This record gives sequence, structure tokens and C-alpha cells, in this order.
Amino acid sequence: MSPTTMRTRADDPGWGPDRLIEGYQSRTWVIEGAERADGEPQVDITATLVRRGEPCHGRAVLYIHGWNDYFFQTDLADFWESIGFDFYALDLRRYGRNLRRGLYAGYISSLRDYQAEIDEAFGLVLAEGHDRVTLSGHSTGGLILSLWAAHTDFALNGLVLNSPWLDMNARSSLMKTLTPLVKSMASVSPTTALQASGKQFYARSISSAMDGEWDYDLDYKSNPAFVVRFGWGRAIMAGQAKVASGLGINTPILSMMSASSQVDLAEWSSAAWENDIVLDVERLGAVSWRLGNHVTIIRIPGALHDMILSPEPVRTEVYEEMRRWVAAYVD
Repeated sequence: MSPTTMRTRADDPGWGPDRLIEGYQSRTWVIEGAERADGEPQVDITATLVRRGEPCHGRAVLYIHGWNDYFFQTDLADFWESIGFDFYALDLRRYGRNLRRGLYAGYISSLRDYQAEIDEAFGLVLAEGHDRVTLSGHSTGGLILSLWAAHTDFALNGLVLNSPWLDMNARSSLMKTLTPLVKSMASVSPTTALQASGKQFYARSISSAMDGEWDYDLDYKSNPAFVVRFGWGRAIMAGQAKVASGLGINTPILSMMSASSQVDLAEWSSAAWENDIVLDVERLGAVSWRLGNHVTIIRIPGALHDMILSPEPVRTEVYEEMRRWVAAYVD
């Protein structure tokens, strides 16, 4: 889709005040061809693009959130604005601003399905006068954007990944057992819930309603997290398998992650504020080089899973590393 073909459809009223962040603007549209999962109500499946303000730069960044997440990180938008980028964030279908009662939060049966809303969002950003667009994704959003970037016809101006979920935490021997089970169940009953585990320490480490410092909507970034379903699990595994085989993304890539993980944290402690307690950063680092031929890997001690939510002074270091990399490799 080229910027010359972009137009406001009847289901897209254009930009208006964002209902979640004061001073921001958003626009929501119905995703063409999006199908409801079995058991979901007859409601529109939508996507929402959020922007920090009226465009004023020739270049822009498009950000996509992670699992059990939505865009609320205004500090991230301020950072990109400070280095000369207009900031846009896409809330994917069944997430955040698009999560309507009865929909299966975060559910997708194939990560390829996200191409529709990412294409639309990218085209909208281009249509606002940006000739250079950089991508940025966190966790699951990093996986989704990496797969999209490997096949898009759009010209990209860098890819910045924040703890991208490129590989599972489980040992390879365990994955050999789990993978056929998940695929089999997904074929028969894709929306059946997988058994979830974990003590939800991550939410406690970041939410101001608990022991963290960040204020966000617990309906959209919930605790406990979204229900994990077999069809979604199969989609993630398929996407990660593509990464493992090599993506060949043709733009400079920054893959950032914490220097250490504690995904097996048994009880609450200060370690939750000093490590990635969601993903195994050793596995993320080991597979990042398969994204393309120009990959910079940076690991920062003390960083959390969403690195920009890390306590100070760690998050300042995260932003400084991003600033340095952008200055070196992004037009």
C-alpha cells in the first residue's frame, strides 16, 4: 500500500483526541478481512494508531507494544521527539484501545495476520509527510515487527528492538516435546486455554498500584496477564522458527536486552527490579544475529524486561544507548 492510496474510510474518522493519554491523538479503523475467533461476539476487529502530536519532522518512528500490553509509555515518545522523530504507536487488534468486551485478549492464530494493520499504520505515517520511518518493538511486538520487516515492500530506516521475544525460555529438549503438543491442540481447539504459571512478579515490579512506579490501565495491561491459548502459542512458535532460520532484514537493527535474567524467581525480592524476569536474555542474544546482516546487540545491567520501565539510572542508560545507535546508523 503506497501513501498515494491511503484515504480515510467510512470506518476511520481520522485523528481525534486519544481517550487514554491526554494531549495525544489517535485514529481507529476496522481491519479489512479480520476474522473473529470461535466464541467471540459480533463486534468489529479494529486497530488504533496513536501519535504524540501534529507531525513536524521529516522522519518518524512506529512503535508496537508487547504481550499483555498497550501503548502508555509517554517517556518513550518524548525521547524520540527529542532526537527529531515524530512518534507513532500501534495498538494491535485485541489489545489496548481495541480490546472490547468478549474478545479474546491478545489472541491471533497467525502472526502473518498482523500484516494488515501494520501495512495500514505504516502507510498512514508515510502519508503524513515522512519519507523515512524507523520501527521499534518490545517483546512480542519485536518478534511481530521483525517478521513483518523481513517481507515488507516498504523502505525501512532502522529497527530498534527492546527485549524482543525471538526464542522460548524452555530448553530445546523440552521444546521438542511441547511443540507437537501445542500444534496438535491448536489444530483441534485453538482457543482453548493453555495452563498458565508464574507469580506475576513482573507486574508488581512496574505498576504504581503495587511496588513499581508506572501508572497504567490494569484492564489493558492486566494482572494476572491475558489468557494464553493454544492457537496463539502455535503462532508464536511458528514465528520464532522463522527467526531461527534467518530473516535477512535489510536495514540496521538494534537488539537490546538486560544483562541478566531471573525467570525462575521463586519469591519476591529486589531481583525483580534488576533483571528480566520474563524472558531468558541469553537466548534472545544468541538468536538476534539471525535477524539480518547488520545487527547491534546491547545488554544493559539492571534493566527490566521492558527496558524503558527500568528504575533510574538504568533507563537513562537505555535511552543513551538508543541515542548513540540512532546517530550512528539511522539516516
